[in-house]
Amino acid sequence: MDGACLCLLRHGQSQWNLENRFTGWADVPLTDAGRREAREAAKRIADQGIRFDVAFASVLGRCVESVQIVLHALDSGSIPVHLDMALNERKYGDLEGLDKAETAAKFGDEQVQIWRRSYDGRPPHGESLKDTQERVLPYFSSEIEPVLREGKNVLVIAHGNSLRALVMVVEGLTAAQIQNVEVPTGVPLIYRFDGPLHIVEKRELTGAIE
Repeated sequence: MDGACLCLLRHGQSQWNLENRFTGWADVPLTDAGRREAREAAKRIADQGIRFDVAFASVLGRCVESVQIVLHALDSGSIPVHLDMALNERKYGDLEGLDKAETAAKFGDEQVQIWRRSYDGRPPHGESLKDTQERVLPYFSSEIEPVLREGKNVLVIAHGNSLRALVMVVEGLTAAQIQNVEVPTGVPLIYRFDGPLHIVEKRELTGAIE
């Protein structure tokens, strides 16, 4: 199919994902399961016959290692890779490192859900999704979108919330709709565009690995 392809991929499982902790900008490493997720994501991408021209990623180690694993598995280690803090996870402020279940017990499920999923709910001394979007989108507009307009295929490996910020804009979702969007670790989300960057296909690459 003609037109550019954008793949959004959340890094593989990190140690604090495993421990159910708020992570944010803490530089937490991948688990062995997370590395396996990255390899499996690459296999799913390869099965679609997709070859990337350029990759973008957060500067945090769990994304840097994920992009290395994916590109190595795709035999694409020579393509340009751009790392930028603009793609980092949202800052969780006072919640960073805390157990999510314990935090819900302390502050209430409803309050924690607002902090985690709402558009403009900001945890103490942290960022809301809106705050995160305000640094992600200028970077997308200036660095990633022009590459897509050239018809090139782009891989973006980032975090649950920085990717939700992108999904919201790419799909034209409302603040209410984005609350229901979850971006799982290691599952490639593929968009194919026409020349003016209208979505012509969207696919989540899940299922068994052959």
